[in-house]
Amino acid sequence: MNRQWDTGRTEAFSDGVLGVAITLLVLDINIPQSQVKHFWYSIVHLWPTYLAYLTSFATIGGLWLAHHGIFARLSHVDRTIMSINLALLLAASFLPFPTKLMAESLRLTDAERSAVIFYGASLLVISLLLNVMWRLVAARPHLLRPDVDDLEIQRILRATTPNLGFYVIAILLAIVAPQVAAFGYLVLAILLVLPTTGTDLLAPIGRRSARRNKQDSGET
Repeated sequence: MNRQWDTGRTEAFSDGVLGVAITLLVLDINIPQSQVKHFWYSIVHLWPTYLAYLTSFATIGGLWLAHHGIFARLSHVDRTIMSINLALLLAASFLPFPTKLMAESLRLTDAERSAVIFYGASLLVISLLLNVMWRLVAARPHLLRPDVDDLEIQRILRATTPNLGFYVIAILLAIVAPQVAAFGYLVLAILLVLPTTGTDLLAPIGRRSARRNKQDSGET
């Protein structure tokens, strides 16, 4: 028999892991002591670090918003959902490492291609795991709150489905133009936190249901 647990502890643990991961990103922004005398040049020279930081911050931030939206629609979790959630947190907490590699390698011709491809692959894994989580939830309707209907399940499925075409194009682009691909990752990350992407995930369920009922009443 598959046991079920309240979502509270899983959400709290997830928030803690994502909070630590997003905080670790800023630790890689620093100016070596030997370059402090060239302060403004050093600040500008760090643009690859800023780019990598913003991309990863937006990615983890978008993941947190989507994660919150998913768990707001759950009444319970089972071992399968907890396991895929752990895998998702593993990928998210690993992100500071490829972020640092890309930041350090963007101006190094010999290394930037591999670093940017590796970073893109890490982003893709996170996006895929988020989609897998919601698909597993959708396949277990007994875990959902009673006011989550089939239409909302399909809408959230579309919102969490990664655009594999964009990721594949960006990763392939990294082979010939790593710096362009790196900026492409930033665009994809920003799309994760735009209201148009997360509307169905973040809208309060009660308010959405009340509005839907009101519309239905008006039609009749």
